[in-house]
Amino acid sequence: MGLLEGKVAIVTGAARGIGKAIALKFAAEGAHIAFTDLVIDEKGLATQAEIEALGVKAKGYASNAANFEETHAVVAEIHKDFGRIDILVNNAGITKDGLMMRMSEGQWDAVLNVNLKSAFNFIHACTPIMMRQRSGSIINMASVVGVHGNAGQANYAASKAGMIALAKSIAQELGSRGIRANAIAPGFILTDMTAQLSDEIKADWCKKIPLRRGGTPEDVANIATFLASDMSSYVSGQVIQVDGGMNM
Repeated sequence: MGLLEGKVAIVTGAARGIGKAIALKFAAEGAHIAFTDLVIDEKGLATQAEIEALGVKAKGYASNAANFEETHAVVAEIHKDFGRIDILVNNAGITKDGLMMRMSEGQWDAVLNVNLKSAFNFIHACTPIMMRQRSGSIINMASVVGVHGNAGQANYAASKAGMIALAKSIAQELGSRGIRANAIAPGFILTDMTAQLSDEIKADWCKKIPLRRGGTPEDVANIATFLASDMSSYVSGQVIQVDGGMNM
């Protein structure tokens, strides 16, 4: 029996990258998966097929996570389709980097809406269901830059710091109802996004990491699985950094 046998998980922004790795790991541990993305294209359908091949129920939902009404509608649809919601992973995110002096209001708003407001939307929609169940695990995907900041990423860092504070606040509000909330703060993870960086930049990053390598989406997925499972039943309001020791 898997660590998440029979549980139902929502993973936002899971058609690719870290979100996809989390969905696949959860499925391998027996969880049924509802995942969302802005559109469910060929990659999204391929992800759904990969998850289903692991012997669990899976369905992708097209939804703008930054839209409050759309989020409530898609959560209601997921609840109808799957019958319960045990795990919520707020993974949807974008970057629009730039120095503060040159950053537009549009760049700021887009990142805060997708990265932070989306988490509020999904938590707002899912927690009444979890409260009735008197159980649930909420996992916010933050970042090490949400802990120590990063020049040229004021909007992204602010959104990820907000994800940490949001998890801690929800943990305090809903702990008495059996709902846990935690955050994961990945460091330099090898994804499609980081693959666009030059070899020189990637090598420079690795020099700053005690383990001397970038992380993988699976490294993050392993921690998410722990936080989603009953193995972490007494863990709430925490931030786990998955960064190879980069930020101690």
